Amino acid sequence: MPTNLSNLRPPKGATANKKRVGRGMGSGMGKTSTRGHKGQRSRSGSRMMRGFEGGQMPLHRRLPKRGFTNIFRTEYAVVNLDRLVELGESNITVEILVKRRLVGKNDLVKVLGDGDLKSPLTVQAHKFSKSAHEKITKAGGQAQIIGGPAPAPEVKKEAAKQTQPKKQKK
Repeated sequence: MPTNLSNLRPPKGATANKKRVGRGMGSGMGKTSTRGHKGQRSRSGSRMMRGFEGGQMPLHRRLPKRGFTNIFRTEYAVVNLDRLVELGESNITVEILVKRRLVGKNDLVKVLGDGDLKSPLTVQAHKFSKSAHEKITKAGGQAQIIGGPAPAPEVKKEAAKQTQPKKQKK
């Protein structure tokens, strides 16, 4: 029988009736409401945290901490060459990429070298991978690096003040 909208059904076992607990002994789920008799899980409000191992030191605390997150990293929105070719433009700027929704308006753009170039392209971006730069120049195009966010101003340390030696008491 062909499948169409009039005979669609969920697969077997995909739907289950809601388990109604605490509704009398005849239901089979009365009295203790499937919680058993005593113990931590039978008490009201008992929800152990994720990874709880019954009081034993949990795995996520037994393993050592590693690495850190560099808060000064610069993140780039990546665009591959094959996506640039699909645009059908010979001069590609960040504004065009934003308009075509390949990157966000506040993103820094990095061009990666996945894909082939047959026609020359002039591409403006904040950063290029080596392979992307080589492919663009080999095809007769230009890879123009544009400025990113303004660099943070350097804080000059004041020269150490010349202090005169203290007079010694006699």
